Amino acid sequence: MQLDDKSALVTGGGSGIGLGIAQALDREGCRVAIVGRDEAKLRAAAAAFSRPPLVRACDVANRRAVADLFAWFESQWGTPDILVNSAGVNIARRQMSELDPADWDQVMAINATGAFNCIHAVLPGMRRRGSGLIVNISSIAGKRAMKLGGAAYCAAKFAMTALGTTVGLEERPHGIHVTNIYPGEVATPILKHRPTPVPPERIAQMLQPEDIAALVVAIAKLPPRVLVPELVVTPLYQEYA
Repeated sequence: MQLDDKSALVTGGGSGIGLGIAQALDREGCRVAIVGRDEAKLRAAAAAFSRPPLVRACDVANRRAVADLFAWFESQWGTPDILVNSAGVNIARRQMSELDPADWDQVMAINATGAFNCIHAVLPGMRRRGSGLIVNISSIAGKRAMKLGGAAYCAAKFAMTALGTTVGLEERPHGIHVTNIYPGEVATPILKHRPTPVPPERIAQMLQPEDIAALVVAIAKLPPRVLVPELVVTPLYQEYA
């Protein structure tokens, strides 16, 4: 399938994995909107696209703002053919012994409830059309709890995993495809919030945003009869079992 007649909305589109995915879809001819909380960052990122993407500042944790976001997108291009939920955060003080309840709330609100808000908003239009692709950028921390991710991040990603899996089961009869992607370590700005700095040589070995983007493009180009429910991808050095 070709993507030059498709539209995509990518949350977390101002940097990292979201930006990489948005740029890859743009190169395939897809009409792209990038969404994030920082409009200045989004507009700076938009300069690297072959065609100017739509830009919209939105906090996905704000349900009213998300409703307005999808109404705005509908007024431009109709219901997105592709929704990529890539907005995500983590915090430095992530061990349970030091975890601030306010940080827990923030991580859950953006990583889990934010994905719910966007999926809830896009599904009516996808159902009416009888097609759509939703890609959730979870994490291997959403499949295997790990101390490195921290309690809040792992819990939020497990929630996103369950959300995507359940929606995928429910929406297949409506022609809607849902894919959960579980990356291992990726070289993105979220590394700035690690409890200890990551050495450059380790960053060089990590997955890059374009690696995840290539997978999303491949999934989006599959024929409608094909469903990829989930996909685990790690750098060569990282164990996953």
